[in-house]
Amino acid sequence: MNINMPSLSSITMTRTNQAHVGTAKLTSLVPGQESASVQNQKSFGTFESYLVNAVSEMNSQQLDVNRVQEQLITDPDSVDIHDVTTAMAKAQMSLNLAQTVIDRLITGWNELSTNR
Repeated sequence: MNINMPSLSSITMTRTNQAHVGTAKLTSLVPGQESASVQNQKSFGTFESYLVNAVSEMNSQQLDVNRVQEQLITDPDSVDIHDVTTAMAKAQMSLNLAQTVIDRLITGWNELSTNR
């Protein structure tokens, strides 16, 4: 009688009983190996860090536009007008996206606070 058993490295813990749901992180049965949910949390970071990174990226695009515009004014031969137009479009898109995200966050927060 030959029974195929999965290797220990492929076993992950799952909570199947609703009474056992908690806030603690799931751990793997194999020492030194973490479950998939813990690995996913490490790769994405926190929501706060994601927002801070997005805002800093938007800010750097705005600063790039200012730098290219100043260069266009001071030395017009060194800058291609297409680069200025592209930088302005990218900065405008990132600003619109940030405004949309902020509006949706505020709307979501207001909905959550009225449901209490």
